[in-house]
Amino acid sequence: MIRNLILVLLLTLTFFSARAEQKTTHLYAVKGVDSLYLDHYAAPIEGKRACVIYVFGGGFAAGHREADKDYFEFLNRNGYDVVSIDYRLGMKNASSPGILEFLKLFDHTITIAVEDLYSATSFVAEHAEEWNINRDQIVISGSSAGAITALQAEYNLNHQDPTTRLLPTGFRYAGVIAFAGAVFSLDGAPKWEQKPAPMMLFHGNSDTQVPYNKVALFGMGMYGSAYIAKRLEEKGWAYWFYTIEYEDHSMSRSPMTENQTEILQFLNDFVKEKRSYAITTFVRDREIPKRKTWFLPTDFINSNYAD
Repeated sequence: MIRNLILVLLLTLTFFSARAEQKTTHLYAVKGVDSLYLDHYAAPIEGKRACVIYVFGGGFAAGHREADKDYFEFLNRNGYDVVSIDYRLGMKNASSPGILEFLKLFDHTITIAVEDLYSATSFVAEHAEEWNINRDQIVISGSSAGAITALQAEYNLNHQDPTTRLLPTGFRYAGVIAFAGAVFSLDGAPKWEQKPAPMMLFHGNSDTQVPYNKVALFGMGMYGSAYIAKRLEEKGWAYWFYTIEYEDHSMSRSPMTENQTEILQFLNDFVKEKRSYAITTFVRDREIPKRKTWFLPTDFINSNYAD
């Protein structure tokens, strides 16, 4: 009898392990010479599930869609599907460009990354019924360059940018989770004219790779999490801004393991329950030394693309 019990237990564990590792890979688009793939990680629960589309970081010059598998497994364990995508890396061969050259190249880089995220989103939406994904609960998330892409995608959708033609008609994201992200603009300070998706913004105020607040010349530049949270607060829209004083770019990754409770709360309260909360969490870690919190545009360029 004990042997039979052990056998049943092993078979049960094998079943759930296999279910938890249910990953399928799909070609979602071909753009020029680039074949773009996505990995779909299905959560081990029955019924319609919310889905998080993830965009990896790497300065738009490097990275891989499997880079943050621990984050995907955490979301899967808690009932969320994950789709991690390839996208074109427009800064792959960049090397210390001047400010004007950088702005032009960066604008193109973000545009093609957002286009790829929209194409991947459309692919997920088309397969939502087959994959048991709730089409109304598709969230975008990203780290660093991926966070910029996710925030820019939501911003472009808010303004009906031409890139949004790649999305299904009337589609809206259910939420955005950005680990050290920003919005890029060549047309002055960003403004949200319509109610955007709820945003969860993680950022340290000593980040030298993605601006915490903003870095701009004549309105052209990057507008980070602190700037975005302030605009959302003024409009009375939903957001959760989580910041650590003197923390650096490590917040592009660390919340995926250190703030899992908060991430799940955001997904439940803001996405599933559609609560219109405005939350700011300010953390002062006494073990983090005081660091510089103000930077020039060239500081950001050089920290990402110096030879």
